[in-house]
Amino acid sequence: MNRGLQTLIDRGFVKDCTDFDGLSDLMDKGPVTFYCGVDPTGPSLHVGHIVPFFAMHHLQMAGNNPIALVGGGTGPIGDPSGKTEMRKILSEETIRSNVGNIMKQLGKVVDFSENPAPGMGRARMMNNADWLVDLNYIKFLRDVGVYFSVNRMLTFEGVKQRLERGLSFIEFNYQLLQSYDFKMLNERAGCRLQIGGADQWGNIVAGIDLIQRMGGEQCYGLTFNLIMRADGKKMGKSEKGAVFLSPELYSPYDFFQYWRNVADADAVRFMKLFTFMDLDEIAEYDDPKRNVNEAKERLAYEVTKIIHGEEEAEKARAAAKALFSSGSTGKEGVPSVSVPIADLESGIGVLDLYTRSGLTSSNGDARRLVTQGGAEINGKKISDPKAVITLSDLDDDGELLLKAGKKRFMRVVAG
Repeated sequence: MNRGLQTLIDRGFVKDCTDFDGLSDLMDKGPVTFYCGVDPTGPSLHVGHIVPFFAMHHLQMAGNNPIALVGGGTGPIGDPSGKTEMRKILSEETIRSNVGNIMKQLGKVVDFSENPAPGMGRARMMNNADWLVDLNYIKFLRDVGVYFSVNRMLTFEGVKQRLERGLSFIEFNYQLLQSYDFKMLNERAGCRLQIGGADQWGNIVAGIDLIQRMGGEQCYGLTFNLIMRADGKKMGKSEKGAVFLSPELYSPYDFFQYWRNVADADAVRFMKLFTFMDLDEIAEYDDPKRNVNEAKERLAYEVTKIIHGEEEAEKARAAAKALFSSGSTGKEGVPSVSVPIADLESGIGVLDLYTRSGLTSSNGDARRLVTQGGAEINGKKISDPKAVITLSDLDDDGELLLKAGKKRFMRVVAG
């Protein structure tokens, strides 16, 4: 098996391939240009989006040439695969803003520099708006649509699931557009491989078929496992919602804590998928005699370093160690929220304060937290849901350190 492919298998990425032997032989002959697409339907990627791009990193390290395709053209539609309802149609301005954000985030995982290190492939970003925005619909139907069988499209699992709930015509067209992307990348960049999540299998196969039907060369598809946590929940979800890569939507400290608090059974598995650590080094953490918390802390540090940089990773790790050390009041790196001094002068109900901080979703949620003994402010347990917090409760730094449960913190800064 080709070295790059074997790396993905060993690290637990791979689910299916259209032709393992054929793709392995092609990679052994020289660098293969491959792509993975992402639609800019939100202002930030989240953890669940980035599995294929970590795989892209490893294939680049093996000498292959990645293309990260940002869907500036397909973004207004959105891929219906794995979705229970139609996405909200976004404005062109929002799409452009999202594209810019996503390009920056992908650059944390894949090296898009002009001169990559020796042995690495050359990566580039492309935008399918370049060939889709001005597409002539009648010509497209005549030249591309003729090769698609509606009967066959209806057999794909993603389409069948949506048919039960309702699938719009604009979404039904998505498979044609993604297939056309593969065709255009094959023509313009010599792209021979598309990678993606398991839910992309139907779209990938359709693209390969289109290229061959239009006289192109043999191409390949490689899909990756849907990453589930040990508790059976989807990867990338937390008490606060999606675990976004944007520090504005999900703080580096909370990001660190998300990984630090994964189930014991997930620590080593996630090291293989979400870090650049060597497999031999990861194997050292798979020793049952070793404290699993060491693996979880290393995992959290490595992923945070990749996404937010070494400085933020160091701050998050230091803050976590300080907060969870007995008697410590270290707060640097903990996310914060500002509350007007005037509000503290008149007094803020503890339930309102917790809800404002974002640690609870509502005053009812805050009441349950307090009555069940899970609320602390500056190290003091709060048991009265009618308690009022004032300026006199601020610490020497003019702040409040709120704690919810055992592991969630927020700094409240008077300003």
